Amino acid sequence: MAKLERVRAGMVGGGEGAFIGAVHRHAMGLDGQYDLICGAFSRDEGNNQRTGDSLGLDSNRVYASWQEMLDKENALPADERMEVVIVVTPNHLHVPVTIAALKAGYHVFCEKPAGLNLEETKELANVVNDSDKLYGLAHTYLGYPMVWQAKAMIEDGKLGNIRKILVEYPQGWLSGEDDPSNKQASWRTDPALSGGAGCMGDIGTHAFGLAEFISGHTVTELCADMNIIVPNRRLDDDGAAFFRTAEGAKGVLIASQICAGEENALKIKVYGDKGGLEWHQMEPNSVIYRPLGDVYSVYRAGSGQPGLYPEASDRCRTPSGHPEGYLEAFANLYRYFAIALREGKSGKADGVPGLKSGLRGMAFIEAMVASGASDVKWHAIPDTE
Repeated sequence: MAKLERVRAGMVGGGEGAFIGAVHRHAMGLDGQYDLICGAFSRDEGNNQRTGDSLGLDSNRVYASWQEMLDKENALPADERMEVVIVVTPNHLHVPVTIAALKAGYHVFCEKPAGLNLEETKELANVVNDSDKLYGLAHTYLGYPMVWQAKAMIEDGKLGNIRKILVEYPQGWLSGEDDPSNKQASWRTDPALSGGAGCMGDIGTHAFGLAEFISGHTVTELCADMNIIVPNRRLDDDGAAFFRTAEGAKGVLIASQICAGEENALKIKVYGDKGGLEWHQMEPNSVIYRPLGDVYSVYRAGSGQPGLYPEASDRCRTPSGHPEGYLEAFANLYRYFAIALREGKSGKADGVPGLKSGLRGMAFIEAMVASGASDVKWHAIPDTE
């Protein structure tokens, strides 16, 4: 068997003290398909170098800025330079770094949301469409095996015609007043760094993306309530919306970061005329299925488990009874991205959220902000084609 060549990666952001950068590094290492060979981890010189040292990187490949990283990596022989740029910065840099990396000839795997607003994300779309490189977006929860199980069950007609979608994502970590020393909270509540939405951009997009992905429906309009609960906060920390889909379903979406005591309680319920199902992120190994007029059943993740569709079983890494968790879900996205990269694919990698997910997420944020600030009841989701 031919030797597997690891994908050479460079990272922008994710320095010492940054939560999501470490998560990306753990996930990309889970299958042994990537080598992190360089990075521009922080604008703080000390933080940047300490991060590189802790990862065992050559000090010459720890760059002072992402611009320097692109320039100096391009000067290296093709078989030595990075192949993919991983973007784990605050939102305001997602589009500038991604566009520059694509134009420099690199694949990009980026944190969500895709950008600060829909307008700049459409500019990004033009660059992605003109490029021969891959673009992936880190909607982590779409890597869980049982999310794919739920989607496959709906596609197979287990629920019949979808009527109702309920999705919620309550957190409690922003329940108190803002602490300037908390960098993770500071940039997420700063419009210049986060964009026009706080909670809805951070976790509402996860709920929205999950609802469309599992149901297979397209949300066309919504009626939103956007709130700033903690005094002096500049962006929403709580909100909800009624929504309607092109296929005729009605739904409710709730996202809040001021639900004291909650952790990451993302959950979804979908109901059709033949039954319903539900999935909880904090109990990710199970899909509960309730057929109309029959006994309900629980489908469980795990290699060799009965009743799993190939889309789910292919993403299972452990025998039944062992958790398929957050890092494994994240790693699934990286695995499928690596497969597509080695196959010479461009645009979107199979099994990995891409440009369409990014545009839909930004359109959702724009509609939520507009509806929340308006006396008009219903607002259309902006066109992303």
